[in-house]
Amino acid sequence: MTDQDHRQLLDTLTAEGPAESKSEALRAHFSADDLRDGSAVASFGREFAWVIDSADRPHLYVDDEPTSPMQQLPGGIWMHAQRVRTGTSHAHYYRVAGSILGNRRFDTAAYGEDSYLQDGVPRGELSDELIHESPTYGGWKVSYWVYASPGVDPGEPAAAMVWQDGHRFLAPDKRSRISTVVENLVHKRKVPPMVLVLIAPGYIGSHDNERSYAPQAIGHMRSVQYDTFNDDYNNMVITEIFPKVDRMYRLRNDGYSRAIGGQSSGGICSLNSAWFRPHAFSRVLSRIGSYASIQWRHGQENPFGGYPMGRFGDRDPAEMLDGGNIWPFLIRKREKRNIRIWLEGGSHDLENVHGSWPLQNIQLANSLKMKEYDFKFSFGDHQHSTTYGDAELPEAMTWLWRDYDPMLTHQDYRMDPAESDKPYFRVRIFNR
Repeated sequence: MTDQDHRQLLDTLTAEGPAESKSEALRAHFSADDLRDGSAVASFGREFAWVIDSADRPHLYVDDEPTSPMQQLPGGIWMHAQRVRTGTSHAHYYRVAGSILGNRRFDTAAYGEDSYLQDGVPRGELSDELIHESPTYGGWKVSYWVYASPGVDPGEPAAAMVWQDGHRFLAPDKRSRISTVVENLVHKRKVPPMVLVLIAPGYIGSHDNERSYAPQAIGHMRSVQYDTFNDDYNNMVITEIFPKVDRMYRLRNDGYSRAIGGQSSGGICSLNSAWFRPHAFSRVLSRIGSYASIQWRHGQENPFGGYPMGRFGDRDPAEMLDGGNIWPFLIRKREKRNIRIWLEGGSHDLENVHGSWPLQNIQLANSLKMKEYDFKFSFGDHQHSTTYGDAELPEAMTWLWRDYDPMLTHQDYRMDPAESDKPYFRVRIFNR
């Protein structure tokens, strides 16, 4: 549903009127599966409505707290509406007949005004899909898009931000809303006019340009590019893709004017990029970062599972042992880089054979604090989902680009004194 669809549905649900019409509106807007499994939520700003189709009375929990009894509508539909805090996500689940329905909880973003299209705010320009074949990765292809915010002059060098998983940032009113957020923040002069380079994961082979980019369907190489601890991704972005973008919009070449961001493996990729080349990227936005051992390899002849690696073919596997799990310890033991970092994690994030996402992000935050980095750690109650990061994107972007001066090319980033006075992050086991 679009934002307008959600708004109209919420108006229908909260207005005076026959219960039958509300039930009909809900069945028209949500699929039968979404109504049965408990995932159906209508939301616009602070206004939320949770809806479920259940033969038994459901008990709704929002942010781990029980709500007031749900309203029963005709045809087995139940509904609860309330106002919530924006700029974050809200988790919900149902108890039915004494058990958590499907043993599942759901996260929903509560967007603030800077995540919605605003009247009078100029719109930027998004390119068509562009395809690059990378020599760095032995001929792998990547799709990418270039977005220029209002205020970008093609003849003048502009600030830039690279985003991994670029295909998920294209629709202005879906999930991430990056272009809408940038437009609103540029309009309010909270961030500089900028060019966004939205890069999708690499893939082998080809895909039909008439269809939407679908990395799962075309043998994508996301983890190899994002989770591997080396400088190869930088080499592709900076020496291969940036020159192409530069023909469309001139980019500033100082790291002070460049940021890089992503989620999950794209989050660790962003920190990798800034670590290896802080002179190219000095601002990092890492969301639910996979600081885990996904690409850690030991004792394997081919660390890449047989994929054609081009120039990697004669590389000693011993060079490729490190994975993202080293990050909390690397930060503590290596010389500090001049990087500003917004780090985001969630208490219900992944636990699997590769590691613990919540604990690794907490450890990384403490390491950044120990080395006195200019960092912000935002830790929510969400799962391995971008909803929390999508909702707080205006705050994160404003913090990341704060005090930016286009007349400068360098800034020594220093920890906020308020952060210096705070203790290290500590863990309390609370969800057993």
